[in-house]
Amino acid sequence: MSTTPDNQTEVKPADFTAADLSSLCQAITPADAAVLNRAQARLDNLTKPQGSLGKLEMLAARTCAITGRLDCRLQRKIILTFAADHGVTEEGISKFPPEVTIQMIHNFLGGGAGVNVLARHVGAEVRVIDVGAAGEVAADGLISRKVRPGTANIAKGPAMSQEEALAAIKVGLDTAREAIADGAEILGTGEMGIGNTTPSAALFAALLPVPVNLVTGLGTGIDQQARQRKVEVIEQALKVNHAQLTQPLPALAAVGGLEIAAICGVILQAAKSRVPVVVDGFISSAAALVAMRLAPLVRDYCFFSHMSAEQGHKIFFQEMELEPLLHLDLRLGEGTGAALAMGLVDAGLKIMHEMATFGEAGVSQG
Repeated sequence: MSTTPDNQTEVKPADFTAADLSSLCQAITPADAAVLNRAQARLDNLTKPQGSLGKLEMLAARTCAITGRLDCRLQRKIILTFAADHGVTEEGISKFPPEVTIQMIHNFLGGGAGVNVLARHVGAEVRVIDVGAAGEVAADGLISRKVRPGTANIAKGPAMSQEEALAAIKVGLDTAREAIADGAEILGTGEMGIGNTTPSAALFAALLPVPVNLVTGLGTGIDQQARQRKVEVIEQALKVNHAQLTQPLPALAAVGGLEIAAICGVILQAAKSRVPVVVDGFISSAAALVAMRLAPLVRDYCFFSHMSAEQGHKIFFQEMELEPLLHLDLRLGEGTGAALAMGLVDAGLKIMHEMATFGEAGVSQG
């Protein structure tokens, strides 16, 4: 993917308002129940005992319901990986320094990251978007949509203004819409941002809501002493920003991150466009939580790829009554889990379309 002048647009907060967001959320409709039933009827008539392919059948039927088409295929898969930095890293909550965010952007663009390998494995394209890296990045293939160079320290005040959160959501809306216009039949979410398990845990604590200690994990591999410091930082962030935590958009602005807001935008646009979206791990699930609080029907359009080794992810699934597809102890982010799960969705659809029915195969039906 080459960098074009259009990929270098400056994002202005006034481009997208809270009223625009509300209108978008109201325009999201449920997945098509009639198509779901028709898809299930075909699956039940394939040459196998009914339900014997388990969740693969569910994935196929739900994808048909999402798209409203029995003949849907996944010939083009695109993972959108957003990069941003976090001011809260000055509190010592991460094992890695902030400059790793930009270093990893170059690694993504060079094809050497985990998400690149797994995307190649399932035939997906990775698009890398700078929505809030702390420094300037000039590299071929990067989509530069920076809203601001990293968030402020949430332990001292809001991460960003509500207008900046809206601008970051719009980055997600726009990049998702562009991917769909380019033929994407399924989207995956991914992120890179040193320190971003901290704002994610803060959003889980605020919006589920649950105690901070339950949703705060080891992130990039900190020890238990550092985890306790992380808990204290998040509790302080919730305290200083408490007035903004009762509604999803103000909470996102207060304790979230720019990449989290952008992923929220991707999920909302996917739902609006009736395109399935595979949610990656802990950070992407925080974005999905915001999206579901804004527009509850978006859960119809999401496949949650895996349960992260980050301890708060299990709490999220329990509280939201959702079930992940995989349990592999992943905790990398980037879109790695989304890539793997895309392969499962694709497999389910291939079963539905390529496996013979009893009548087609001349097999006696029990």
